[in-house]
Amino acid sequence: MSEGIDLNDVKRRMDGAINAFKHDIASLRTGRASANILDPVTVEAYGSRMPLNQVANVTVPEPRMLGISVWDKSMVNAVDRAIREANLGLNPIVDGQNLRIPLPELNEERRKSLVKIAHEYAEKAKVAIRHVRRDGMDGLKKAEKDGVIGQDESRATSEKVQKMTDDTISDIDRLLVEKEKEIMQI
Repeated sequence: MSEGIDLNDVKRRMDGAINAFKHDIASLRTGRASANILDPVTVEAYGSRMPLNQVANVTVPEPRMLGISVWDKSMVNAVDRAIREANLGLNPIVDGQNLRIPLPELNEERRKSLVKIAHEYAEKAKVAIRHVRRDGMDGLKKAEKDGVIGQDESRATSEKVQKMTDDTISDIDRLLVEKEKEIMQI
């Protein structure tokens, strides 16, 4: 660790951006059912917005079907409404205190829009990583200006930060390509 910035902190923040990106793309629908599809759904419950998994159990009973078991019978309609309004292209079937969600085949247009959304998530993650790099570089410049570190150490550390940034962005690009293939696969 140099006196100017904590490289471990920079790495931790960049890893956080990758983890957020992984979470975002996991919620994108592919050809098979996954409970992660419903991660972005929030339900109006008890006077506030809550994630779906805090008011119901989500299961995958079949490859093209999701099952939701709502814990509180009075919340069934709110869960149904939240899923429909989440703009995921899903239409739940209410069955008492349970909901069944058949996953329709993805058409070409929907696949392309999902790829576009994945690219937006990737760009958001890259911007977050660039912000981390900028913060690190600003810290280095300030440390150098204040005389805490020398010019050589500042240059060496800034090269390390740039390499971390490049590696992290290439990881995001690799994950994006994998997700794109997964979405476009019929």
